[in-house]
Order: sequence, then C-alpha cells, then structure tokens
Amino acid sequence: MQDTGTFRRASISTADFPEGQRLQMWREIYGRGITNVDIDPIGDAPFRASVTFDLLPNVSIAGGTRSPAHYSVTHDQASRFKDILVISTLRSGSASATQFGKELISGVGSASVIAPQAPVTSTMLTEGSFVTLALSLPALAKLAPHYTKAFGRSIRHDNQALRLLTQYVGIVQGGEPLTDAATAKSVSDHLMDLTALALGTLGDHAELARLRGAAAARLTVIKSDILRALSNNELSTELIAALHGISPRYVRKLFEQDGSSFSDFVLTQRLSRAHDMLTDRRCGHLTIIQISHENGFGDLSYFNRTFRRKFGGTPTDVREAARLRQQD
Repeated sequence: MQDTGTFRRASISTADFPEGQRLQMWREIYGRGITNVDIDPIGDAPFRASVTFDLLPNVSIAGGTRSPAHYSVTHDQASRFKDILVISTLRSGSASATQFGKELISGVGSASVIAPQAPVTSTMLTEGSFVTLALSLPALAKLAPHYTKAFGRSIRHDNQALRLLTQYVGIVQGGEPLTDAATAKSVSDHLMDLTALALGTLGDHAELARLRGAAAARLTVIKSDILRALSNNELSTELIAALHGISPRYVRKLFEQDGSSFSDFVLTQRLSRAHDMLTDRRCGHLTIIQISHENGFGDLSYFNRTFRRKFGGTPTDVREAARLRQQD
C-alpha cells in the first residue's frame, strides 16, 4: 500500500451499470480490478452492491452494501496482498467469514481480522452493510507487534477500541474529502492506533496508541455528538460522558488537551449555527427567540449578549443585513 500523503474518495455501484450486465461488470471491475476476489451470488434475486472507498496514507476504507453473495480469495490471489492486513466490520444483516477453517464473524458490530497471504471466503447471507479497512502491515506491525494473535478469531462488538474505531470511520466517511496532506496523515495515524488497540496491543505500544489515536478519535466523536445535540439546552459534560461511558472529568480533559473547553466549544457552535440560520432565507419564518431556542439557548438576553460579542451586531442586525444583501 503506497503512502501518497493524500486523501481520495471514489464510489462504485451496480446501479451505474446496464441492468443486464451488472453482475458481469461488478465481477470484472470490482472483483478482478479492485479487490481481486471471485464473486458468486446467492439466490435468484437481482444482484446489487455499492461501495465507497476513502484512500488515506497507509489505510484504505471501503464501506457499502451488498446483496447475498460469496466473496472468495484463493491462495494465488491472497499472495498478492502480503503487506496488507484487512479488518472488516459487519454493520447490518447476516454474514459469515472463514479463514484457517475458523469463523471470523460473531454478529453485527463484530469485526473479522483477515490474515494476509491466506485464502478466505466472506459471505453476505442476507442483504447487509459493512465497513472494511485495508491497512499497511509494516506500519501496523510497529504499533501491534503481536498482531498475528488476532488471526482466526472475531473482535467482539463490545470491544471499546473497535466501537470507537467504527464511530471514527463513520465520521471520516460522512465528512468532506480532506485536501490537506498533514490532516490526512493525522487521521490515518488515529485509525492505525485504534486498530492496534482493537487487536490487543500491549505495553508501551498500547499507551502510545491511547495517548495519540484513541484520545484524538474520542474527541472527534464527542464533538460530532455535541453538534447533533446543540438544540438540547441541558447539554452538559455529564450527558456526553454518560453517552460515551467515560467520566465528565475525562471529557473536560480531552478539550483542555485540545486547547479549548467543553463550554467554549458548545457556545461557539451554537452561535455559529444561529448565525447560519439568521442569514438563511429558508429560516426567515422563524423568530429570533425561536432560533435562540433551536440552538439550545434558554435565556434570550444571554443569547443576544454573546451573539453580539462574537459577531459585532445583534441577531436582528445580522438578519437585516443578510436580507439587504439578498435583495441586491
């Protein structure tokens, strides 16, 4: 896997192909051209699949949906990927994966660790979704020297590092493509650290992974959860901590290490979203107090005061200025 230092996103779907050629083209383009696997559908229903790839330094993410089918990698095919370790997490549906004669999947949310250079068969038994990481083995081995202990077994759905890894991957997939090479490398490092922890790395390697990758990923996921809860005027460190199974003190510490605070981040995001709503004509039917409440402000005077301090004008001033610009 080449470390390009860049981030790229690409998608492929059977819906893009002519209806009568979807299976044939999926086998050729996805099966032989991209993943080097053999594909055999199960049942007589029309074959459907779609995958989005996010390519980072040392890590490739593939997430998508599939109808029932067998995906098989022969010994000859597997030999071409000697420097890649694959971890695949089942997001929905029912699936099976076997390698070395052992079952690698233990239900939704679990992950299978697929060893390089060995045949494997993965089967979607029903229509379902998945996310798969292909990681540079030389880079990962530096963080998890005993990675081979994970071969032939499943990582359970309640593994905390795996759950955090899955959440973090979801944020990467749902965000805009990264254009800055340094940021892409940082995200890749976080993914590698979380993977090492999910594989069970120990000692100094585990400590490094926790301090660097797990903390950064945890803060990213927390911020994402905060953005979804801005309208809740009872949003607090206690609420977020309970959601993540950590202490309020640790939540505050994560923000302090990031050079901020929980309350400052929440206030900034609330004010920014209120500003966006005030300048969006689609929100023109909402009153100032409605926008205030929609963004978690229970006190209108406090909203007006903090808004003016940040933007140099009252909410009414900002809305009127936006209206005048839109009329020009």
